[in-house]
Amino acid sequence: MAAAERRQPDSRTADLGDAGYGSQSDETLFLRFRDRGDEGAFRALIDRYHDDLMRFLYRMIGDRQGAEDVFQEAFLQAHLAGASFDGTRKFRPWFFTIAANKARDLLRKNKRRRMLELSAPVGGASRGEGGASFVDLLEIDVDAPGERMDLDERDALVQRVLDSMSPTLREVLLLAYFQRLSYAQIADDLGIPLGTVKSRLHAAVAAFGKGWNALVEEGLA
Repeated sequence: MAAAERRQPDSRTADLGDAGYGSQSDETLFLRFRDRGDEGAFRALIDRYHDDLMRFLYRMIGDRQGAEDVFQEAFLQAHLAGASFDGTRKFRPWFFTIAANKARDLLRKNKRRRMLELSAPVGGASRGEGGASFVDLLEIDVDAPGERMDLDERDALVQRVLDSMSPTLREVLLLAYFQRLSYAQIADDLGIPLGTVKSRLHAAVAAFGKGWNALVEEGLA
């Protein structure tokens, strides 16, 4: 009976249902979980972030099993470090920084190298001329009928290029692409100067383009 009474404050949030959680901001959901013990709010956050975070982790780590493991570790760490979250700031940058740290830990253990990018056309061709953009190459969504083999091959080539890039460049590009952060926000999150953010992003896009062009010249892309 006492346990039921202790849980009573959470019944109000449970009555909201999925639609209620869906209308809440990330920050509100996390604070509901942290301050009220609302597990439904935390599950809603997990569902909301699943696709974006899995893409982020897959491109950073390079394999789906590792991404799944880090996905779970990131949410566990968010729970454990919840007291450090400032409710007046955005949840997404705070959480993705946790996920990136966990991914770096795994990369250091496995000594794996992977990478990612933004949205300029590769090789100088415009998108109107059929040139693939960096974003096109880095998406891993549902395949259209009959295109699975081509997309799988393309994804393998993208990973091959990402393998040649440094973890430092990978991180800044992943954070920029998935979080849509400004240069200033990236600088704040990573603790690096604004000029360094700009130079790293420029270097990463150039490195990816160079690697992709090399594959084109070999007739592989």
